[in-house]
Amino acid sequence: MGAIPATLVIACGALAREIIALRTLNQWPHLVVQCLPADLHNRPDKIPDLVREKIQAARGKFASIFVAYADCGTGGLLDQVLAAEGVERIPGAHCYEFFAGTHVFEELAEQELGTFYLTDFLLKHFDRLIIRGMGIDKHPELLPIYFGNYTKLTYLAQIVTPEKIAAGQTAAQRLGLKFEYHVTGYGELASSLERFNASTTTSTITWQN
Repeated sequence: MGAIPATLVIACGALAREIIALRTLNQWPHLVVQCLPADLHNRPDKIPDLVREKIQAARGKFASIFVAYADCGTGGLLDQVLAAEGVERIPGAHCYEFFAGTHVFEELAEQELGTFYLTDFLLKHFDRLIIRGMGIDKHPELLPIYFGNYTKLTYLAQIVTPEKIAAGQTAAQRLGLKFEYHVTGYGELASSLERFNASTTTSTITWQN
């Protein structure tokens, strides 16, 4: 049996650090990661077409393709693209759900509907993606328009540190929200990539035999 052919993970840029960490931890050198810009969080309507372009450009170059996106606000349009292309993605509505796990996320949502979530990536880039990205720095009057219906900020931590907790508290204060955090680790991102890698490896071995 020869080396496993390269397989492609098309990912949200907000997940790049986590996916590369999982690739290193699990010794998956055959996984190639290509990321779309993380600021598509603020423009989800563009995600389906850009993912389609990535998939079609990769055809014939990789043994298999997986998409490391949840629905991410596309309203089912991403799933339509993936069904047409025959490519799977991470289950869930958004990254908050697959990091926390569907069951835990549903419990969190039921406890307080008006919750704004941050991951490690969104916390690190809070100013760029939230404050400046949403124009709040230049137009502070937008803050109550965007966040007036929220009551709490919940930080879903992949790798927790006191510094990150402090940054989360500061972010919550800036938005006028209560603060809470939960340590989720890599959640269903890890299990989804493990299943994808296992299926790719199995199909490769069968084909080579």
